[in-house]
Amino acid sequence: MRIIIVGGGAIGLLLAARLARAGERIMLLTRTDEQAEALSSEGLLLIENAGAERRIQISSSSLIRYTAAGEHRAFAPDWVLLAVKQPSLNEALLAELKLLAAGGVPLLALQNGIGHMELLQRSLPQSPVYAAVTTEGALRTDARTVMHTGTGQLTFGSWTESEKNDAKPQKMLLQALNGAGIQAKLSKEMKDQVFLKLLINAVINPLTAIFQVKNGELPQDPHRLKLMRALHGESEQILRADGLQSNADHWERLLGVCAATAANESSMLRDIRAGRMTEINWINGGIAERAKQLGLPSKMNEAVRALVEALHVS
Repeated sequence: MRIIIVGGGAIGLLLAARLARAGERIMLLTRTDEQAEALSSEGLLLIENAGAERRIQISSSSLIRYTAAGEHRAFAPDWVLLAVKQPSLNEALLAELKLLAAGGVPLLALQNGIGHMELLQRSLPQSPVYAAVTTEGALRTDARTVMHTGTGQLTFGSWTESEKNDAKPQKMLLQALNGAGIQAKLSKEMKDQVFLKLLINAVINPLTAIFQVKNGELPQDPHRLKLMRALHGESEQILRADGLQSNADHWERLLGVCAATAANESSMLRDIRAGRMTEINWINGGIAERAKQLGLPSKMNEAVRALVEALHVS
């Protein structure tokens, strides 16, 4: 398959490395020329869970240079995988995505939080847009190096059950992902899948960023645990009102994620420490916005949103 991956962050690099290693034709599009040149000239370095290092030759270009040269038309992608964070989904990027997905090329959206699916569907009316969530662990250590820090699963499918999307491209992508050693599956319940991940991110991400602790440390302090419970309870109530169907014990699942990723720093904590914009407006801010629409209180989500935004300023 011919696959364009937009985004040279941890997940974008991890997907590019594994798919290219499996023989898929990959074009990795980055924000900067410098990263693209490093990847093209030196290769993508993948550090596996067990510590083994693999150098993978990859085709790469900056997104703007690639579309300006019209190279996307010659490449004729079968899929576009969007692996940038929510703050990057601005008008300029949406215009570039229209070029990449021209002619109805399907797009897979790998963003955390909510709000992006509706935005992408409005902006790309000719292309089927699929939601995806991944629990793979990855850490980008420099422009061309990614560490695979935890094996997980990539789940994708149509955003709503009413969408009538062609099954063939989905099955082709599923085959490519599984062939690359990526545990992937199709789901007809993507809204639930997105909400379940959001429910975890809405607690772990802001609180680890505020308290400057790793995931496993978060529930170890009784005061932090009390805040976790309050934030989780409010978020679950809002998401249930918005259509969450799962009847699992979501609190125990949250504690299980903290334990399983105990040594990890959340992406929001890493963003704060690196001085980068976080996804707080699309995680807790997204939940608070849904609560407003539903007429429900969201004091905890609004509070952590304000605290994380204050950390942006400092």
